[in-house]
Amino acid sequence: MIWLFTFILELIMYGILLQAKKETVEKVCGIVKKQLALGDDQELSAESKFSDLGADSLDTVEIVMGLEEAFDISVEEDSAQSITTVQEAADLIEDLIEKKA
Repeated sequence: MIWLFTFILELIMYGILLQAKKETVEKVCGIVKKQLALGDDQELSAESKFSDLGADSLDTVEIVMGLEEAFDISVEEDSAQSITTVQEAADLIEDLIEKKA
């Protein structure tokens, strides 16, 4: 059991288990709402799946383009295709921003 605790601590130290900042998640939520023309009453969270919000593959491409513009990043196509939730998008954004710095 101690090995598991040690392993988790190592993952945290190397940033593997850290999730995106709340501000990033909130900004992604706003962009997703705008791109999908969702109403203000539509609640979004980090766990929100694009498909559950009615997004198809074209919508996802438009979401990624909106994220690229808003965060001044470039998302590779294979990474863009793997994004399915707000949290995944926010985590990828912070990773790209960190690599860019």
